[in-house]
Amino acid sequence: MQQLIPIVNKLQDAFVQMGVHMSLDLPQIAVVGGQSAGKSSVLENFVGRDFLPRGSGIVTRRPLILQLINSNAEYAEFLHCKGKKFTDFNEVRGEIEAETDRITGSNKGISPVPINLRVYSPNDALLLVLNLTLIDLPGLTKVPIGDQPADIEQQIKAMIFQFIRRESCLILAVTPANTDLANSDALKLAKEVDPQGLRTIGVITKLDLMDEGTDARDVLENKLLPLRRGYIGVVNRSQKDIDGRKDISAALAAERKFFLSHPSYRHIADRLGTPYLQRVLNQQLTNHIRDTLPGLRDKLQKQLLTLEKDVDQYKHFRPDDPSIKTKAMLQMIQQLQTDFERTIEGSGSAQINTNELSGGAKINRLFHERFPFEIVKMEFDEKELRREIAFAIRNIHGIRVGLFTPDMAFEAIVKKQIARLKEPSLKCVDLVVQELSNVVRFCTERVRFMI
Repeated sequence: MQQLIPIVNKLQDAFVQMGVHMSLDLPQIAVVGGQSAGKSSVLENFVGRDFLPRGSGIVTRRPLILQLINSNAEYAEFLHCKGKKFTDFNEVRGEIEAETDRITGSNKGISPVPINLRVYSPNDALLLVLNLTLIDLPGLTKVPIGDQPADIEQQIKAMIFQFIRRESCLILAVTPANTDLANSDALKLAKEVDPQGLRTIGVITKLDLMDEGTDARDVLENKLLPLRRGYIGVVNRSQKDIDGRKDISAALAAERKFFLSHPSYRHIADRLGTPYLQRVLNQQLTNHIRDTLPGLRDKLQKQLLTLEKDVDQYKHFRPDDPSIKTKAMLQMIQQLQTDFERTIEGSGSAQINTNELSGGAKINRLFHERFPFEIVKMEFDEKELRREIAFAIRNIHGIRVGLFTPDMAFEAIVKKQIARLKEPSLKCVDLVVQELSNVVRFCTERVRFMI
């Protein structure tokens, strides 16, 4: 059964290398959590090395598919640097940052296009390295920084949901112990796609930073906000430890000592800590792959039959056959429709514009930034509006004295104010139509290239 994870890894790599859309939902574990929840430290503890970018704001800006492989040697490989072995993990961090900037730019933007990294590690005295595949996703942010769009939080949520909404995906929800569990970003996201908590594994970090006299015993014993797969507590290195380059092996030993000596955790110490978490994830992922294997096999067989049927048709291909021409035309129209939808809705397409906003992103900006800006620019004289309202009411009443504001006066004033919105609205519509025309032109060029 331990060979299941490497086999699924090979399938994932094959799809990425061929540059095709992965229509199969392969079993995987996605790591989600808010900023500074401790996601990076958990992953580095698994590897036993410092290799992930750190800093303020959004550090993880592209999904990182991390494949941890047991090996006698210690090195790392990127799928986009095929054949190159990284033995210096500072270079691994630099390559992640460079590859992120290549797609997203240096303005803290995000992209759903994943980075594939394999890390080969030998066993440690405290940590038995088990085959494991994790997807590190960006942490949620509330406030945009730099040139980030105003809806950066919605963009990150959409990217996270792209992975965790799949039934084949296990969710590793990382939450710091020194925050209210009911307000956990990770658990909120997981709850939206996994309301019964069947696919969610809770990880509680920073147990050593809780206020004196408090503990997370009820959470770790799965009594508070229970999950089917339960919660596991870990103690990561502090920022001081990281700055002081504290060895991860020493950190794991300190973690073990903390759980064995803490009165609230010593009775469950064998079910806490990074080594236990890694064993659980390996077993959970293996079992998950085993459970989803029959459905995955059926999908592969159906796709194989479809491809074999297409190949058989090309054996007897005749360019002058009307049915072939009709089918080709339908395929081009379907491709145009697919490209148009992906450009508007956003996707992990390899052809991503890294120089400017385009497609759905530009239309989103027009509606949420440009149009409101044009509305705010409109001059508004409250004194003049009150004067117009008074004249409208008096003119409608005539010689009579009214007790109530007449509907006709309200309609006249509102129509006049709404008319002022016509110019910026038409301007916004023209800009959206222009961008849609650009998208159609771009998609048409792609179809023409296929011909």
